[in-house]
Amino acid sequence: MTDTMTKPAPINHWLGGKLTPGTSGRSAKVFNPATGEVAGLVDLASRDEVNAAVAAAVQTARSWRTVPLSRRAEIMFRFRALLDARRDDLARILTREHGKVHADALGEIARGIENVEFACGVPNLLKGGYSEGASTGVDVYSIQQPLGVVAGITPFNFPAMVPLWMLANALACGNAFILKPSEKDPSASLFLADLLKEAGLPDGVFTVIHGDKEAVDALLEHPDVAAVSFVGSTPIARAIYQKGTEHGKRVQALGGAKNHMLVLPDADVNMAADAAVSAAYGSAGERCMAISVVLAVGDVGDRLVEAIQSRLPALKVGPGDQPGNEMGPLITREHRDRVAGYVAGAEAQGATVVVDGRAQQFDGDGFFLGVSLLDHVTPDMDAYRDEIFGPVLCVVRVPTYEAGLKLINDNEFGNGTAIFTRDGGAARQFQFDCQVGMVGVNVPIPVPVAYYSFGGWKASLFGDTHMYGPDGIKFYTRTKVITSRWPDPATSRVDLGFPQNR
Repeated sequence: MTDTMTKPAPINHWLGGKLTPGTSGRSAKVFNPATGEVAGLVDLASRDEVNAAVAAAVQTARSWRTVPLSRRAEIMFRFRALLDARRDDLARILTREHGKVHADALGEIARGIENVEFACGVPNLLKGGYSEGASTGVDVYSIQQPLGVVAGITPFNFPAMVPLWMLANALACGNAFILKPSEKDPSASLFLADLLKEAGLPDGVFTVIHGDKEAVDALLEHPDVAAVSFVGSTPIARAIYQKGTEHGKRVQALGGAKNHMLVLPDADVNMAADAAVSAAYGSAGERCMAISVVLAVGDVGDRLVEAIQSRLPALKVGPGDQPGNEMGPLITREHRDRVAGYVAGAEAQGATVVVDGRAQQFDGDGFFLGVSLLDHVTPDMDAYRDEIFGPVLCVVRVPTYEAGLKLINDNEFGNGTAIFTRDGGAARQFQFDCQVGMVGVNVPIPVPVAYYSFGGWKASLFGDTHMYGPDGIKFYTRTKVITSRWPDPATSRVDLGFPQNR
């Protein structure tokens, strides 16, 4: 526990391969959500500090891009090995600052490591094309080159995995990468920085600059930042995309979600209930791929709600560092209260509160909230329309597959969705019909493996490329096409006509 007379430890920037105290004079409190205590004070960068960090990154980017692909791959392999060896240490940091239970933190790290493994294949991923003899004596080939300095702005809910979505590919492609992590749980980014240094990444190629809107705006407006990746809420994603593109940047901005799980009458109800509980309440519901709405088709509703309800008393909610707990606290006291407000609001608007997470009592001052199950939710209710981002599962009764599909397609978000059924034809039709970027068939959280790409449709994505995987390589490089001729000088002549390929 933190002594009330002891000043919380500072959390500094990572500049030039080392921890560097901020100079702005501003900082923000970082809490331990399980206790409510202040765990640290994170520096908040000024615009001048961001500008200096970008200037330094420009210099290192020039040398890093010339490092051979084999050497970059070697560093990624070493980084992967270090992450694997130190995953427990990193998980403890996630639990302390985010609140997620240790097992959930380990799962986050495992998915992040998959992205590093993908980046280890960069020599193959950056192979261009070559056409010999495209015209008489002319060869044409393409190469992929890094952009220079790129930045990532990451959310609080996955302080290790989402940065790894971005930095692994960005660095492997030859860019200098500036990470602006969430100021709510910033220490994981510094842990990754230290491992990258140990893996052999040259100083200055990877930078961590902490901050708030002032730092974000400075990155978006700086002319030497070529591209920005973002994951967060839809309003902020939209604003970042608009500002970044206005300043001539390549931007991929992933926004919010309202993920539906369509359960047909022929589904295995026990399997669907297990999936709904796991997908709704894992990580306290603070993930953009959480299932927040179950669409129960026809007469499956009563059986499904009963099956979900029967599983909830066994869930263990408590501090993430205590063995056996399955769900930890929410990130802040304000967010906990906001989520609880949706339960109250749904009840006032006519929903049935089957399980009320507000009634569960917890010791201490942590930001805990029990799980809630709401039945007979309708599309006009706030709990249905908004992204709650907490341990609240809404059940909407629909008469038919078509009615459920319409709700999915009419929703402003298009991040993830799932269908549970034994009917292969219905599942296949669903994957064609739904207007959503990531689809699960009897899989509640269809996060793609690292060699595919992650991203939704509609208001869940701003930009034309998804995150990580092949789209990540595309985003962090630009293609150059070279047309070359090595003719006999005797054949050279002036020709003002349009170039011919024959």
